[in-house]
Amino acid sequence: MADRTEPGYCGCMPNIGTGEIVLLLLLALLLFGAKRLPEIGRSLGSGMKEFKDSVTGNSKPDTPELTPPTSVETTTTTSPREHETV
Repeated sequence: MADRTEPGYCGCMPNIGTGEIVLLLLLALLLFGAKRLPEIGRSLGSGMKEFKDSVTGNSKPDTPELTPPTSVETTTTTSPREHETV
C-alpha cells in the first residue's frame, strides 16, 4: 500500500504573526479583564518556574513563613456586668 497524505496538507506548522498575537491578547483582555491579567501572568510564571526547577532538580530550601512569637500574653478585660444574669 502506498502512503497517502491528505489533500492540501503541507506537513508544516503555520506561522503566527503579529496580527494573530494582538488578536489573542485582545481576546484574553475581554475574557479576563484588565485587573485579572497581571495576576494570571504572575501565577503562570511562578508555575513555569516551579516546573523548571522540578525538572532540573534545582530547588532552594523552603523559607519558613512568619512564625508567631513564642511568648504571647493575651489579656482580656471583661466588664463586671458581662457575667451577671438578667
